[in-house]
Amino acid sequence: MKKLLALGTALVLALSLAACNGGGSGGEEVSADWKPGETVTMIVAYKAGSGTDNTARVLSQYASEKIGQTIVIDNQEGGSGSIGWTALAKSTPDGYTLGFVNLPTLASNIVEGLGDYSMEDFVPICNHVNETSLVLVSASSPFNSLQELVDYAKAHPDELKASTNGNKASNHIGAQLLANSAGFTYTAIPYGGTADQLLALRQGEVDFSVAKEADIVSMVSELKILGVFDTARMDAFPDAPTLGELGYYDQWYGSARAIVAPKGTPQAIIDFYEQAFREAMEDPAYLEAAEKAGITTAYMNAADTAQLLADQYLFCTETVASLWES
Repeated sequence: MKKLLALGTALVLALSLAACNGGGSGGEEVSADWKPGETVTMIVAYKAGSGTDNTARVLSQYASEKIGQTIVIDNQEGGSGSIGWTALAKSTPDGYTLGFVNLPTLASNIVEGLGDYSMEDFVPICNHVNETSLVLVSASSPFNSLQELVDYAKAHPDELKASTNGNKASNHIGAQLLANSAGFTYTAIPYGGTADQLLALRQGEVDFSVAKEADIVSMVSELKILGVFDTARMDAFPDAPTLGELGYYDQWYGSARAIVAPKGTPQAIIDFYEQAFREAMEDPAYLEAAEKAGITTAYMNAADTAQLLADQYLFCTETVASLWES
């Protein structure tokens, strides 16, 4: 019964997110050929220098050309993203404030009651990236393989510490997926975001972490990549086994970063940005810059992004919730 209710909720959510939002909840009627006439603000719910911030800045540089206005990044970090997403949800739906949302963290925050917003408070525009999660230790760590880390963790319950980007946020979920499937327990240490989480790892405050490729592109030499959450080895890290190879979690896991607008944003505005960001993500100059930055571009249109949001909410209400059940 619980699973049927969750499925039903996800279906309703997908339909709601995909529905036209013209003229609702404070949105004004606009012409079909609407274009922004001034600077556009993009809220990023994490600090400058984080993986989300870096990917947002690379895309914004090229998207500004397609939009015809400068995109200014507004970093509002804190609360595992909830501070920035609360501000985004409360923004005027006039096309001048957009934001990045991180999945599954956006959905898990809602399930955990960490933010003053709901999934329905955001109108999908498009997805930007999908990023595979990685198991990481510092370059100076005594662990040289994932099997060594797991064997030690099993022999020393709760001794190993893992930094996370927030309680039950995306990277905490990844650490828990590893621990549950490998049969060990550890101590999670939450930080304000991925940048702080990885700084703690590099400084030796913790023993391991889970994060994504774009998060570590500037610090690869300071880390060891012990495993990847995918069904096949990654081209970028061919020596790192998949967790499934070792008999652990055998599905893809990672994060998506999508661009949304506040609820009530007129459909003509959504349509404009959907097209503009698609053109930006197809621009060869952007694609070259994205590859250099370790960004895995995965454009989805508004309808497909709505389904992605709904699927991630279902993932958080079912799979994620079960990770912490004793």
